Amino acid sequence: MLFAALPGTAEEGMWLFNKFPREEVKKKFGFTVTDQFLNTLQLASVRFNNGGSGSFVSPNGLLFTNHHVGADCIYQVSSKENDYMKNGFAAGSAADEKPCPSLEVNVLQKIETVTDKIKAGTTDATAPAEAARIRRSNASALEKDCSAASGNRCEVVTLYSGGQYDLYQYKKYTDVRLVFAPEEGIAAFGGDPDNFTFPRYCLDFTLFRAYENGKPAQVKNFLPWSKTGAKNNELIFVSGHPGRTERLATMAELEFQRDVVMPLSLESNGRLVKKLLAFGELDAENKRIARDLLAGLQNSIKARTGFLAGLKEPELMRLKQEQENRLRKAIADDPAKQARFGKTWDEIAAAYSEYKAFYTQFTFTERAPGTGSELFGIARGLLRYQAEKAKPNGERLREWNDANLSAQEQALYSTAPIYPSLEKLALTNFFENLVSTFGPTEPFVVEILAGRTPIAAAAYYVTNSKLADVAIRKSPAAFDDAMMKVAKALDPKARELRKRFEDRVEAVTVSSASRIAQARFAIYGDKEYPDATFTLRLTYAPVKGYTNAAGKSVPWATDFSGLYKRATGVEPFALPPSWIKAKTALKLKTPYNFVSTADTHGGNSGSPTVNTKGEIVGILFDGNIEGLPNQYLYRDSRERSVHVASQGIIESLRKVYRANAVLKELGVQ
Repeated sequence: MLFAALPGTAEEGMWLFNKFPREEVKKKFGFTVTDQFLNTLQLASVRFNNGGSGSFVSPNGLLFTNHHVGADCIYQVSSKENDYMKNGFAAGSAADEKPCPSLEVNVLQKIETVTDKIKAGTTDATAPAEAARIRRSNASALEKDCSAASGNRCEVVTLYSGGQYDLYQYKKYTDVRLVFAPEEGIAAFGGDPDNFTFPRYCLDFTLFRAYENGKPAQVKNFLPWSKTGAKNNELIFVSGHPGRTERLATMAELEFQRDVVMPLSLESNGRLVKKLLAFGELDAENKRIARDLLAGLQNSIKARTGFLAGLKEPELMRLKQEQENRLRKAIADDPAKQARFGKTWDEIAAAYSEYKAFYTQFTFTERAPGTGSELFGIARGLLRYQAEKAKPNGERLREWNDANLSAQEQALYSTAPIYPSLEKLALTNFFENLVSTFGPTEPFVVEILAGRTPIAAAAYYVTNSKLADVAIRKSPAAFDDAMMKVAKALDPKARELRKRFEDRVEAVTVSSASRIAQARFAIYGDKEYPDATFTLRLTYAPVKGYTNAAGKSVPWATDFSGLYKRATGVEPFALPPSWIKAKTALKLKTPYNFVSTADTHGGNSGSPTVNTKGEIVGILFDGNIEGLPNQYLYRDSRERSVHVASQGIIESLRKVYRANAVLKELGVQ
């Protein structure tokens, strides 16, 4: 939105912890949000580097998140002989907890506003591309100095579309181990058909443990477990890291999303999903190794289908246009503001008009090349690591500055398994995208294919690559690897398109959006929240059912009896054997999944849901399909966030898994 809804109209807001609307909560719910409440929740909340949220739930570093957030690790530590995705996992002792090859979790320690430092050396008259280069250089320097002084992960965060810059310091844990995971069949019960719907019946949680110096991390701030669990109409708080919203976007940006971004994503991901489904039908092992990539793509397709539906909804777009018109009129009514800010919308529209001409090429070379191919990702990473590290810190690509190098190294040298058959499928799809986008005579395409078909070229590169061996990746031999030839051939075009994007699109839109933010502050004040940026936010809301589009009342929660009624015995509605066996022991009316009006978004997956005592009453794992257009405009008539109830988790740990050690650590045995 162009400006936030007036306080009190709804439980809207992905609020910064240092700008939380305490008075509004007090006025509406009679609850006083204290410094201690916020501080504990902030320091107990964690960000997973693979795009999810979580929390500490014991003083011994026990981490609570979604099964689908933890799936990367569960998948990577599984094998054909030990399929923990299918069969679940429970560590018998600390020695049995399984190290995750690629996971890192971050805990926000400190926020400092650094807007003046980031913009130092720029004025309104500075050319957008030059201003962007200066901001990037200033940000890299700040992050490097912060990391060197503190030992923390330091990130400059863009807020209010460039109207404000903050420096976030995170304590990082790079030794994360799997403690407990239920079977995927119950964690993701209902699969893709039930995804983004309600009623739901998913046990979507997993437990990890953070380690320091080889021992379980000792943490002072963790969230205790509620003895009573979630209740209808109670006030809850959700702390997490929503990925990206576009409520501050201009109409030109929304139309670009509608007409360009979403259609390409749906088309390209749809093609790859068809290949993966056919691949999985060949045998059980193919199905296992394709599962993680397939699930992610199917989730993306369903989410983007919902986003696109919102962008095509006349009422939503009318409301967005009204908001933009209202702000533009307020600017036009003030000659000084009109002179400074009046042209910014036209500048953004012009930038997106240019972006449309090369968006597809940019996507398949730089934004998302080689989707699903670990070998290509490693080759490109090694190539850029070598090239960027040789440059001064302020001149590097942002993701390769000094503050980010340790995370890049962790990813490059991960011991996660690589499967040649899946690599061939992903690379074939990648090469087909390059041919269809650039044509078969484009020089770098000719160089990559070398007279082969996409499928034959993929087979050649995978068969001849040695990058699955971490020792090879760390040796000079990596730069002569077959897969490195693909990365080297593609890199000049990818860098060319990235520079065009950064100089002609990103620089213009950030500069213009920053001026819009300044105008908005001048007119409406600073009582609004910024768009989501995968940084820590806090939202509050009641637990609350709704009436669906068919006029049917949807209650606030489901229970185990509904789960067994929904089960058919056929995937994705087949229950694991452990759940069939435990049916008679379970209290079938135990609340299982529930909904609230909490303002959440992608990246919030795994967010702890707490009551006014700061106790865990659930975990956020999804939203309903009606809520997806909240990406652009918050509404709460039928739009809901979906949580796993703490009561359902405890009942399952007791009666299905008999996980007494876990229950004891949670303090609910």
